[in-house]
Amino acid sequence: MRFFDQFSTALRALAANKLRSMLTMLGVVIGIGSVIAMIGIGEGTKRASLANIQRMGTNMLMVWPNWRRGNVSGSEASIPTLKDEDVRAIRRNVPLATFVTGTVGSSALAKYKDHNHVSRLVGGEPQIAIIQNATRMLQGGWFTTEDDALAAKKCVLGFVAYKELFDNENAVGATIRIKNDNFTVLGVVDYKGGTGMWNPDDQIFVPLTTARRRLMGQRNLDGIIIQASNPDLMMLAQKQVEDTLDQTRKNSSSEPLFRVMNQGDALDQMNQQNTLLSVLLAGIASVSLLVGGIGIMNIMLVSVTERTREIGLRKAIGARRETILSQFLLESVAMCCVGGIIGIVVGVGGVYLVAPFLKVPAVINVQAIVLASAFSIFVGVFFGLYPAIRASRLQPIEALRYE
Repeated sequence: MRFFDQFSTALRALAANKLRSMLTMLGVVIGIGSVIAMIGIGEGTKRASLANIQRMGTNMLMVWPNWRRGNVSGSEASIPTLKDEDVRAIRRNVPLATFVTGTVGSSALAKYKDHNHVSRLVGGEPQIAIIQNATRMLQGGWFTTEDDALAAKKCVLGFVAYKELFDNENAVGATIRIKNDNFTVLGVVDYKGGTGMWNPDDQIFVPLTTARRRLMGQRNLDGIIIQASNPDLMMLAQKQVEDTLDQTRKNSSSEPLFRVMNQGDALDQMNQQNTLLSVLLAGIASVSLLVGGIGIMNIMLVSVTERTREIGLRKAIGARRETILSQFLLESVAMCCVGGIIGIVVGVGGVYLVAPFLKVPAVINVQAIVLASAFSIFVGVFFGLYPAIRASRLQPIEALRYE
């Protein structure tokens, strides 16, 4: 019997019990669909997260304080480790640093008329606009060095904060309330397209001195951000910053009380986390394929029992053992292939359906589709092989006598 004849016979056998075949394929459909959807959504989340980091600024170095390394006593761990003199030292000793500013930050409730919105409050010097790639304005402009020196109660809104508070009205010159103090809006940063917890669009910027004196009551810095002059020399710039801070920011064990990260490090960490999450989700979804394969084996064993007399008759008129084996194996593979095709459609549809709700790009991973399809065929062969072998080993006389 030729291959195509065997395959068409296998399809007819499946069509003879449509409901049973569909229920059996359901595990494969769910498994394939889940794997494709999980990987697609994971890839979309990864791209959105990476885009968020890139939107925060270009060629950016970040210095964070109080990274506890080794044995650090409680008193030492609580000492403010980044100060204004560190910013001045970096400006003086790091020639690759084009712009430098200290920053402080916290969540804050902003109010305008009957609109309330919790946003991330960021204090920084005027150059923070350049470092965080926030110079393209929808309305107005930025605060100045003089505003910072006078601790002026002025602010610049990110796009999301503006939309929540003003709903497309003119914001420049309006007064909003932040932490029970009135601030004048100087401008609105244009839309960047960020999402998630560290959405660059959901920020309110105020002068650094204003944030520390009027809003947070702190003298130390939460961090220092730096724009390097050349993206190809980021590692050298990072080394210069570390060497500069090493001279003053160490504990009694000569361990640094800071950590310098460049944008590449942040991108690598985000890549690793998202890849791990995608693999984990795909692995969980693959369990459905295993369950589906077990279901296929069960149904194929039932099919062999139901068709025992048919097998005996075919052997009696000359059907070879290999023909019987390939016939039942093809039925199993056909079931998985049909389930795989339906699963691909379901998975692709799931990506396009869920991605807009999560506000991430819909990504169809062709490699995931190919691997899922190949795995479904493997499942069909693996779980269909035992029933097929069992069918091929039936003796014609015993099979014909089977009731």
